[in-house]
Amino acid sequence: MAKIKSQLKKIKPTTSGQRGMSFVLRNGLSKEKPIKSLTTGFKRHVGRDEAGHVSIRHKGGGAKRKYRIISTITQCTDGPFEVLRLEYDPNRTAFIALIQNQAGRKSYIIAPDGIKIGDKLEYGQEAPIVCGCRLPLSSIPTGVQVHNIDIVPFGKAKMVRSAGTSAVVIAHEEKYSLLRLPSSEIRKFDNRCEASIGVVSNIAHNTETIGKAGRQRHKGIRPHVRGKAMAPNAHPHGGGEGVNPIGLKAPKTPWGKKAIGVKTRRRPDHGNMIVTPRKKKRK
Repeated sequence: MAKIKSQLKKIKPTTSGQRGMSFVLRNGLSKEKPIKSLTTGFKRHVGRDEAGHVSIRHKGGGAKRKYRIISTITQCTDGPFEVLRLEYDPNRTAFIALIQNQAGRKSYIIAPDGIKIGDKLEYGQEAPIVCGCRLPLSSIPTGVQVHNIDIVPFGKAKMVRSAGTSAVVIAHEEKYSLLRLPSSEIRKFDNRCEASIGVVSNIAHNTETIGKAGRQRHKGIRPHVRGKAMAPNAHPHGGGEGVNPIGLKAPKTPWGKKAIGVKTRRRPDHGNMIVTPRKKKRK
């Protein structure tokens, strides 16, 4: 049975662009085309708003791709499910798995690390604590690593979905479960929220070395210029002779707003669910 092997391969430096380049081997992933009924075309806005103006800089271009419709095994009925194959998804850092239920309906899910073709996945309160199975937080023992977590009961799974990430169940209370998130934040979740067992696949993703600008352009990332390399009329960090520091108390955006240390969360109503805030990085 095929199994995902998240290994890093370094390129032999035959050209200057390949010097230091590395990528994740996709051993065990299917080379077949994705299921047509589970894919859809989508227009990439490349950082532009409805008026066509640039609202997010440094985005544009990129390789053409199709969007894979990702579900959770809870959204699919008639379990248990069998893992048919493992695939690469160009729209996310994690790998995905194609599963099939007893009625023959197929779906894509985020593949956890260690999942194999032929594995049986279940969901519900009595599901086993096995990689890929999905349970309510109240049924998951403490110390177990989970991913793909619901923020609200019976809602969409939105948290801990990127490659190599996982949260840890550290305690259970009357109505809530406490989880330590990848950011080291400790947060309360309703016991009815569901989570999948295991760590998200492609754990070697963060150790890749891009190596050349072309790989970034294929991803849709355009080049950007340092503010301190600009003229003073183009950026607050600009100006001066030679290599100079930014010369300000705190870094700023080109429009003069603070770039570090500003709160960016838009949902203040979730603040009462945070037990311990995430640790700030040292400067």
